[in-house]
Formats: sequence, C-alpha cells, structure tokens
Amino acid sequence: MVIFGASGDLTSRLVVPALYNMRRSGLLPDNFALVGVNHGSDSDALWKRNLRRSMDSFVANSSSEEQLASVDEEAWTWLTQRMSLVLGEFDDASTYSRLGKSLEVISDRFGTQGNVLFYLATPERFFGPVVDMLHGAKLTQESVNGAGWRRVVIEKPFGHDLPSAQALNTRIQKSLREEQIYRIDHFLGKETVQNILAFRFANGLFEPIWHRDRIDHVQITVAETVGVEARGSFYEQTGCLRDMVPNHLFQLVAMVAMEPPSSFAAEAVRTRKAEAIAAIRPIGVEDAVRGQYGPGAVNGDLARPYREEPDVAPDSPTETYVAMKLSVDTWRWAGVPFYLRTGKHLARRTTEIAIRFKSAPFAPFRGTNMDAFGPDWLVLQIQPNEGISLQFDVKRPGPKMELAPVRMDFNYADWFPSQANVGYETLLYDVMTGDATLFQRADMVEASWRVVQPLLETWAKRTPSEFPNYASGSAGPAAADTLLALSGGHTWRPIAAQKTRPPRPGVLKPKPKVDKSAQRRAAAKKKVSGPSSAPLSALKQATVRPAKPKKSAQKKAVRKPARTTAVKKAATSRGRR
Repeated sequence: MVIFGASGDLTSRLVVPALYNMRRSGLLPDNFALVGVNHGSDSDALWKRNLRRSMDSFVANSSSEEQLASVDEEAWTWLTQRMSLVLGEFDDASTYSRLGKSLEVISDRFGTQGNVLFYLATPERFFGPVVDMLHGAKLTQESVNGAGWRRVVIEKPFGHDLPSAQALNTRIQKSLREEQIYRIDHFLGKETVQNILAFRFANGLFEPIWHRDRIDHVQITVAETVGVEARGSFYEQTGCLRDMVPNHLFQLVAMVAMEPPSSFAAEAVRTRKAEAIAAIRPIGVEDAVRGQYGPGAVNGDLARPYREEPDVAPDSPTETYVAMKLSVDTWRWAGVPFYLRTGKHLARRTTEIAIRFKSAPFAPFRGTNMDAFGPDWLVLQIQPNEGISLQFDVKRPGPKMELAPVRMDFNYADWFPSQANVGYETLLYDVMTGDATLFQRADMVEASWRVVQPLLETWAKRTPSEFPNYASGSAGPAAADTLLALSGGHTWRPIAAQKTRPPRPGVLKPKPKVDKSAQRRAAAKKKVSGPSSAPLSALKQATVRPAKPKKSAQKKAVRKPARTTAVKKAATSRGRR
C-alpha cells in the first residue's frame, strides 16, 4: 500500500489507525507493506514517531470495549517494521522513479507479488497529476498474465461541480481502467449503512411495503455539533452542499431508493444505485434552503459564529447548513418526497434515515374519542448509536379506545461485541480483495453532480442577505421548517439536544408498588430457561426483580413500564430454547 500525503491529517487520524485495527483483527496478510510518499524533509523515524503520537491519541479516545487501554505493541511493531518513507514532490518524475525502486525492494523482501494499492490522501488538486505521473512511470501498469494488480483509491471531493467531475473522470480514465479506480466515501464503511441492503432484501416483512403505496415520505438527517474548526480555508471553497450532499447523502438515498439487484455482486449493486441517483430530479432553488450558523451554545459551551472562525471571511456567504426536497422519478417512488438536511453546530450529533408510513384508514375509529393516529416510523440510526427502531400505535390499557405510540428498538451494541473501527477498515479490505460494491463509479459521480448543478449555479449568483440565519446549538434555520410545511404539511423529526432519554409518549407514570405476580413468573421462567445465549444487555428485564426481596425493599420498589422491544422478546424466546 502506497499513501500519497503520508504526513497528512487523513493518514494519521483515519488510514493508519484503520490499518492498525485490521492487523489486530487479522485482516492484513503477512506479506503486507506500507510506503508513505510525502513532500518535505521528514525522516523515516520522525514520520513514524508522529504516527505513534496519533495512535496514542486514537486509542485513548476509543470507546470500544475491544480496544486496549494503550497501543497494542505487537500490532504496532509489526506495522512499523513494514513501513518506509519516500520523499519528493508529487509532480516530480524523480519521486516516482524512487518509488518504483522502493516497490521492487519491498516485493523481494515481503513477497507482495506485484500487488500495489495507491491511496491518494491528498488535496483534490493533486488527483489528476499523481495519476498521470504514476502512469508515466508505468507504476499502474498491470501484468499481462494477471500476476499482480494495481488499484488507485481517490478520496472525496471528486470534483467540485459537474464540469470538474467530468474532466477528472476523463483524465484518470486515460491512465486507468474503471476497474482500477476506487472512489472512496467513508460513510459507506459504517456498519448500519451497509446493513440497509441486508435489512431490505433479507426480510420479507419490509420489502413488500417499501414503495409509494405505503410510504408517505423519507427524511435523511446528518447533523453535526462541530463547526468548521481548523478547516476554514477548505470550507470557504467548498461549503456544506458540495461537502456532504453529492456524496454522503446521495449514497444513503441510493441505498433506500434502489431496486433489488440481481445479486450482491459489485456491478449489480452499483448499477442499481446508479439508476436510483440518475432518477433524482435536478434540484431547483424553490426546493432547497441554505443556512449559516451564528453565535450560540453547543452542548453547553459557547460557540463562535462561522464568520469569526479562522480563515473565514467576515462577510462570508458560504453555507454551513442545507435542507432540500428530492423527487425520485421511478415507478416505486413517484410522489414520495425525500427530505434531506445536514449542517454544522446543530443541537445534537445524529445521522438517521427515517421512513414515515402512510396512515391507516380512520373509518373504524369514528365515534371514539380519537381524532387522528400517531405517525408510524421506521428509523435506521447510523450514528452515534447504531440500530433500528419501529414506532407504531397500540391500545392504551383501560376501558376506553385510546391509542398510545410505542417503539421497538434494535441496538447493535446489544447483540454484537463492539470493535475498534474508524470506518475505513471494511473499505480498505474491500480494495485489497477487489470488491468495488461500496465504491462509486464514474456514472454515479456525474449523476450526483448533475442533480445539484442547477442549485450551485443559482446560489453562486445570489448572495444571501440573511446570513447568519440560525443559532449554534439549534435545529437549523426556520426556513427549513417552512420548506416541509409547504411540501405537504410535513415536519422534521426533532434533533433537539437530549441529556437524558425522554419518556416514551403515551406511557403513564406507574404507581409506587411491586408487581409480586410478575416476580413469581420471572423466577419460574429463570428456572425453566437456564442460561441464554443472547447478550446480557439484551436480556435485561423491564421490571426490577430482586432474588429474595425483603418486605422493606418491596415497599420502596417501583414497578417500571413494560417496554415493547422486539430485540428483548427475541432474546427471551432464544433463552427458552
């Protein structure tokens, strides 16, 4: 593996920690080697020391149960023994001559068999020149007999508009075959994003209702609490729309909206995703809202406005928030709006795909005290806590016909052990094994830019006069709420900051008493079922059950409300078996 930009933030913060995790989990082969290419005068030893400092910080901040309290010395030593540095400018032919000689030595030493993965962790302006220079030095040329492969990973942004994306595709395809190009999007390395396909196509329960007859609208939210931090100069040239929408958000749209592929082979999946993106109607200015954060408080800390961030113009028109309405013109989704929003310095960090189902006919409930149903939601939570929830109505206990919304939750952490993951491990492994399923093709990239191009051109001509138009720590500009209200009377799901889990709507506060019969039933179940194979966190019961409660303890005990949770029901039945 060859990393251009070996001393950059992306390499030290994400790529190298991902390789470290891959070594610990056994995904890196013994004949792996890493070459860094960078301009400057850093020595090999200094480069490794800087990477080690980043690794120490990465491990210290990891929340994984599987992560060690300090760096695994065996894994880190194994990796550093296979690391070397080549210094030189990215547009200098002598740099690539030295790189070629280094690859020959490494092939003999580690037995890499001519397989090379070139990773472009550089600014966008170097993508084309680096590919050209690699081609000129014949470093991307594959063996005729197929003995060794050469692949190139290109980071986003892949172009900054439609013409630039088309020009970049044309340029790199002169040197590389499409099968050699891996346009990476780290969002697709998240486990819950990959699970969308499995959830849809492996469960006969959901795919039959995954269309316009049953779905009212779809909301996709990517909310961040951080600001632009030290990336002011980059963000001034990019903005929220370019940074997030044609890549991250459209990939989520494609996974929700795509038709079933003929197989899970890479080309079959990518073709279906490309068709879904190509079916998105170009966005007009009337279907989009932009915003910029002003002063406020995020997570209780005062936050400076965007125009006072380092390297940001005091009258900057750059957007830090975008909301839009999309129309996917296919038979499955005709008439179903997709609402997208993303922004910085918002109230809470969350990424979710929320599917709102259409209401059932109200006729059977005429003559009751009810005047409407609650919303039915299927929510795919991508971060910070990965999981899936389903909200629906049930009858509230009592003599009257009253409904109450309840929710069933599945959390990855309840069922699977957590692992150290920065989001790049799966993607790097896929490149090494030649699986392009999670990577964009040229047609997908150009189709995404084609959708947002009219909006980019219009916004470039109209300087916003109301910036900043939302407070840091809020849910975004008020115009985003208006956009949904005028598009069918819809409202955004709340993203207000939550310090504690809010009470579930419709659940009455229990009286302070002990359900002794529930305790006896639970004790009987425990004797019958024996130990369960389900995770311990998934088997926690909704009622507190001391083994031998004393009378004084019984008086103080409080009966907790039963929780409608599919995961816990499944875990209990698994325990019985």
